[in-house]
Amino acid sequence: MTGHMLIQNASLILPDRVTRGDLRVTNGSIATIAPGGGLEPENGEYTIDATGLHLLPGVIDPHVHFREPGQPEKEDLRSGSRAAAAGGVTAFLDMPNNIPNATNRATLEAKIDLAAKKTVTHHGFFVGATKDNVDDLQSVEGMDGVCGIKVFMGSSTGDLLVHEQKHLEDIFSNTGGIIATHAEDESRLQTRISEYAHRTDIAAHAECRDVECAFLATKRAAGLARDYDHRLHIVHLTSAKEADWLVANKGDLITTEVCTQHLTFDQDDVEELGVRALMNPPIRYTEDRETLWKRLKDGTIDCIVTDHAPHTLEAKSAGFPGAPAGMPGVETSLPVMLTHAVGGKCSVTDVVSWMCAGPAKVYGIEKKGSIIEGYDADLTLVDLETHRIISDEDTWTKVRWTPYAGRDLTGWPIYTIVDGEIVHRREVGGSLKGISVAEPGSTGRVLKFNRF
Repeated sequence: MTGHMLIQNASLILPDRVTRGDLRVTNGSIATIAPGGGLEPENGEYTIDATGLHLLPGVIDPHVHFREPGQPEKEDLRSGSRAAAAGGVTAFLDMPNNIPNATNRATLEAKIDLAAKKTVTHHGFFVGATKDNVDDLQSVEGMDGVCGIKVFMGSSTGDLLVHEQKHLEDIFSNTGGIIATHAEDESRLQTRISEYAHRTDIAAHAECRDVECAFLATKRAAGLARDYDHRLHIVHLTSAKEADWLVANKGDLITTEVCTQHLTFDQDDVEELGVRALMNPPIRYTEDRETLWKRLKDGTIDCIVTDHAPHTLEAKSAGFPGAPAGMPGVETSLPVMLTHAVGGKCSVTDVVSWMCAGPAKVYGIEKKGSIIEGYDADLTLVDLETHRIISDEDTWTKVRWTPYAGRDLTGWPIYTIVDGEIVHRREVGGSLKGISVAEPGSTGRVLKFNRF
């Protein structure tokens, strides 16, 4: 029997409390939650003794770049989904800057068809905005698997860019759903790139793509959302100035996210890691990192993401400024955040709120993100007792490296479960890489969204 499972003796991270108990999965859904335990195995059930483990909802990562089609040497849907599963991520939303860019119904249908054959997790996709594809954006509204519109207001990886006011107004006034913006001001950015062209030290990256670049674009996007009564999601927030401004200016239309790495790294880490820590917008300064934590805790920031954007170490070896911006992170995000929790920076319940329930709420993904009877059985059992040092060789991403190499992390998923089926597992104290259990295409499905 598939999708039937009994998990016994786990510490259950429920929406309102943490309690030891059992959980039964029937036909891929959470059928029974039994605080205190007492559930007995039934015929055909796969039973897990989760003594010493914490049971969390599966993580939803709503910001990844799995590079397919076009750049399979960096990542593809199969390797990206396997890496996600290794990190306790049971659903991902993939960005549109591929080769070709996913800017119309045909390219999205092709990605969805590929995902059905290659992934082991649930999946959804953004459609990319250009200066003249509003008809294409309208044609995918309500399409299963399409979670929102991505607008690059500033140049980043890839060639999608919409920065002129008339084109932005056209998109905001003539589309529905969620517009997710990469908020950097293109005019300021291009001026500063020229001014900083002589710099080869990596500290120049954050100085060039400065806080004002981000702040100008964030305010502009928020103004468009208000003017056209349009849902807006500001991706990868990086600065204290933006986060503090959003406290009073966010309103009901705007949501935002922060990356794991912006909560973990600062200027000293960038100096140490070099181009491994190069991304757009950049890792900033200690004061920015601490304010992002503050605004995450007070609810200004809605969820945590990875912006998993892998590049090969060969490409990174070009050094700054020639190296491409972006880093892998989908398989380390949950252990990184649980390590913060164990260290007292937040609670495990906070992590679940930010990485599971938060993305489900932002994008309107029903029956996911929480351990509730009747919800889908997308779950991860994690070990919070054992600390392990991760190395590049422990990763599932195709590029085979991590910016967290050498870090001592806890919270490694022992089981990752999608619709009641195990897709990845580790042995406590065994190989940190673990074993990918599910065959590509055997588990996971295209997501439906009620906010597009």
